[in-house]
Amino acid sequence: MLKIRNFNYNNFPNELLNIEIMNLVSKIHEFKGKEELFIAAKPDILESMCEIAKIQSTGASNRIEGIYTSDERLEAIVKDKSSPVSRSECEIAGYREVLSLIHENYRYMNPTVNVILQMHRDLYHFESSGMGGQFKNSDNVIAETDTLGKVSVRFKPVCAFETPMAMEQLTMAFSEAINKNEYDPLILIPMFILDFLCIHPFNDGNGRLSRLITLLLLYRSGYIVGKYISIEKIIENTKEAYYIALRQSSDNWHKNKNSYLPFVKYYLEIILAAYKDFESRVEHLQNKPLSKPQRIKKIFSETLKKLSKKDIRELCPDISVSTIETTLNSLFKEGYIIKVGAGKNTAYIKNTKK
Repeated sequence: MLKIRNFNYNNFPNELLNIEIMNLVSKIHEFKGKEELFIAAKPDILESMCEIAKIQSTGASNRIEGIYTSDERLEAIVKDKSSPVSRSECEIAGYREVLSLIHENYRYMNPTVNVILQMHRDLYHFESSGMGGQFKNSDNVIAETDTLGKVSVRFKPVCAFETPMAMEQLTMAFSEAINKNEYDPLILIPMFILDFLCIHPFNDGNGRLSRLITLLLLYRSGYIVGKYISIEKIIENTKEAYYIALRQSSDNWHKNKNSYLPFVKYYLEIILAAYKDFESRVEHLQNKPLSKPQRIKKIFSETLKKLSKKDIRELCPDISVSTIETTLNSLFKEGYIIKVGAGKNTAYIKNTKK
């Protein structure tokens, strides 16, 4: 019998039942109720939000792992209007494939070992390396580089030989806990993701797959916000906090003495941020009685932040780029907004002297 970590989500850590965690869970439940009402009433409005979220999610999750392409190429690949022409673009196209699979089939995708292997296979669908859908064939380590450039091993995941059994035990323990319906999935999901990352079951793609599995598990538990707001982008924007929480919660993991609290708290905050963003965008979309130029002007009236054309497009996905450009030019000429930056860095901000 292999001596690997014990996975038992029925033995729930008391530290996760504190007031702060319960408040976060309660707030997410409130937002979820509002989301369900809006989805039922305005399904047409959400289609354009979903398309933007797909692009953001694919770009952000890959950038976290150092995989880049231009904004133009990213959009073309995600919309399947262009074939990938580099290794980075192959990985981006693979992420698009798995994301679309989850959007369309999450109800039928139980988080078993076979499903996770198939998701990893599809993640590498456009590559010829043959690594897709195969557990790691050699031991791996999670390294970090300090400010002086010195590389050190921060964490040693489960060894390659023990990985298949560890994944089998992990998925079985999670399914058992979810089916018992004793603890909130919002807490169980980040616990599962932390354990998945500590196993680090693949030679490559663990981080990206963990974010795809996050969406799958959230969707299956009724939390669909990631379909309309990119959770991956929120993680990218808080990447430093993500790695700190991961580091704190993985300490003493092999000894079954780690604390899930930092990682669970971070994940709940990310999900809550997505719901708040969803509500904010819905409010903009509900301003449809206003003309499209009036809606854009209203956005500037309610914030002092700089906004680019891309930002406004994300807030108002039903407004065309040409209308946004015409409105910005008009607001700029009348002095309502000020232009800052140039070229691709051009943005606008409300003129507070007006």
